[in-house]
Amino acid sequence: MKAIILSAGQGSRLGHLVDEQPKCLIDFNGRTLLDRQLDTLEANGVHEAVVVTGFHDDRVEEALAKRCGGPSVRTIYNPFFKVADNTGSLYMAREELAGDCLVWNGDTLVSNALMKRVVINDRSGICVTIDRKHSYDEDDMKVVEEGGRLKAIGKRLDLGTVNAESIGLLAFRAGGAERFREAIEGALRTPEGTTIWYLRVIHQLAQRSDVWTLDIQGEEWGEVDFPPDVEAARELTGRWDAARNSAAAA
Repeated sequence: MKAIILSAGQGSRLGHLVDEQPKCLIDFNGRTLLDRQLDTLEANGVHEAVVVTGFHDDRVEEALAKRCGGPSVRTIYNPFFKVADNTGSLYMAREELAGDCLVWNGDTLVSNALMKRVVINDRSGICVTIDRKHSYDEDDMKVVEEGGRLKAIGKRLDLGTVNAESIGLLAFRAGGAERFREAIEGALRTPEGTTIWYLRVIHQLAQRSDVWTLDIQGEEWGEVDFPPDVEAARELTGRWDAARNSAAAA
């Protein structure tokens, strides 16, 4: 299995934190967000990663060159990151959508335990990782699922129907990646192609055939979109590091 990490955007909602660097290079207790994503992949047996870059791609390349160990990493530059949403990043990386692979948003941190559940899950086709909480806000990527099948996904769903949220991590097996690649290619040929998120493509696929969900409720993860998210993620990663160091010392 390989992972495609979407790290082309600037993350402008983070303000001055991303004036000179993309948000995948924000430091979280001595490790960048991207470093932590790659370490999590390696810890769970995913030894190949493709990072889609855009904003300050040179900084990302420099950071990757300094890494020691971890998965084998190559990059794909998305020159359209300013004018196309993340569907454009996947279009640039569409040749990588083959075989067993993950697609992971470049602003999401997940625990090793969560990633393990995603990697060992053998659901064929397309599988969207979801979590649940008591209520959902306008910025959540909301989900309607039933019996492990995705019925709808998007930010503007009727809150009365929503029962989960996407955490920005998808797994593809047994032809699922190829099916997604074909849909991405079709979406970019529509008049609105540069404005849509790739999860809208997933929503459209779910209206025609099975798209599955993996419920990881109870596992820890964090998304970095706004300044308060940075402090929350630093607290989260600090707790993970402390637990790992304690286990190593035992």
